[in-house]
Amino acid sequence: MRCSMTGKKLSNSSDGIWDDGEWISWDYINEQLEEQDLLAEYPGGSIELIRTFEDLIAVATAYKDLTGRYLQIWGELGEFYAEVKYGIKRHRAHAPGSDGRLGNDFIEVKTISPEKGSSPVLVKRAGNFSKLIVVKISKDWQFESRIIDRKRISKGSGKHAKVRWNSYDEPAEPHPPS
Repeated sequence: MRCSMTGKKLSNSSDGIWDDGEWISWDYINEQLEEQDLLAEYPGGSIELIRTFEDLIAVATAYKDLTGRYLQIWGELGEFYAEVKYGIKRHRAHAPGSDGRLGNDFIEVKTISPEKGSSPVLVKRAGNFSKLIVVKISKDWQFESRIIDRKRISKGSGKHAKVRWNSYDEPAEPHPPS
């Protein structure tokens, strides 16, 4: 007896189900359900990118548990989250002006780490972006985000605008990948 989807041997009939003349293992079925859940949570990413994102979070969590210190990768985690959550196509590393594109919008991503708490993020007013995504990461590695239209960011004379998480109370709505 073998799973028709994976070719793996089933040790007995309780390891799968018989469907339409074929054995399908519970492992295969559970993997498909897990992938559906991940794609629902992160509709903008491929399953490979999503799994890599989750692996990175697991490594960062293990590092914190072992050393008591956070890996200082907050900006990359925020951008990676925006990529798998919303389907942002990121620019090459260190590209000036914005971090990526979502449809016709240039996107800037700023991250609030667990170390910052409620501190505001600073956004360059000269940046070439039409939307800002603020990603907040909690101490227990939960991610939240807000998409803010640039028009809603305060005007001013300084080089940077301060954006506070609580000033924009509506969470971001997922956008389908374009």
